Amino acid sequence: MSHDHSTHSHHNTLHAVGIGKAMAIGVCLNSIFVVLEAVCGWYADSLGLMADAGHNAGDVVGLLLAWGADAIARRPSTPRYTWGLRRTTIFAALANAILLLAACCAIVWEAYRRLWFPEPTEGIIMIVVATVGVVINGFTAILLMKESHADLNIRGAYLHMMADAAVSLGVVVAGVALWTTGILWIDPIVSMLVSFVVAYGTWGLLWESANLALDAVPRGIDFHKIDVFLRSIEGVSNVHELRIWGPSTSESSLTAHVVVVDERHHRRVLSQATECLKNEHGIKHITLQIEDKKVSETVSE
Repeated sequence: MSHDHSTHSHHNTLHAVGIGKAMAIGVCLNSIFVVLEAVCGWYADSLGLMADAGHNAGDVVGLLLAWGADAIARRPSTPRYTWGLRRTTIFAALANAILLLAACCAIVWEAYRRLWFPEPTEGIIMIVVATVGVVINGFTAILLMKESHADLNIRGAYLHMMADAAVSLGVVVAGVALWTTGILWIDPIVSMLVSFVVAYGTWGLLWESANLALDAVPRGIDFHKIDVFLRSIEGVSNVHELRIWGPSTSESSLTAHVVVVDERHHRRVLSQATECLKNEHGIKHITLQIEDKKVSETVSE
């Protein structure tokens, strides 16, 4: 089995530059906005703005986690860490999911308190500042959108930005409603609703990252379909010890023992299986052990 290392290296370099630039822009913009929003939220006494500022601060941490994990995962392997540090991307995605859910819980708790003890807020300030938040978070999300489809770690950062854009949009709605009606409970109600929506959208990230941390089969890969394919190759009499897992949030690995009785078919079976697993199933790291019947029986004993 051969690999085009130069092509992979060039692609990874371009990927790293693109992600690094997007993350740097996102961190800078959101850091500035956190300070602006916190000051304005304190001045306007708006739970929506202060909650959104806290959420944005968490997102800066989330962006730094995803960015750092992506950079660490690119470090070469060593005799001690033979896979390198790829799994840091899985832990970063899991941490981002937990941070998002924790932020939602904090917002809901404070909103519940404000329902019983409402306080007047400055609707105009809420609208202006939150509108800026929609633009900044939406722009950062767009920068991360393309890579978020293929990398769970980047998707965690992307969801952070989309969640913040949604929260900011909710603050805009609450600000307009508060300005036109003067009803104080609108702010906490909108904060609760947006938090529930964000929490619902985050659950998939939490579930998938937890599964990857436990070496589950990555999303989009059908274990049964691969097992059937390997067994259907001409000359294959049995397949055992089939293992599929994700060493990182953007890669998948497979190992299997394939029993081929006739030694004349060993090379063909290996080539056919490797090509299909790589091109049709998107598995990057493939290790197949071809066995004859005697070896298979000895191993099974």
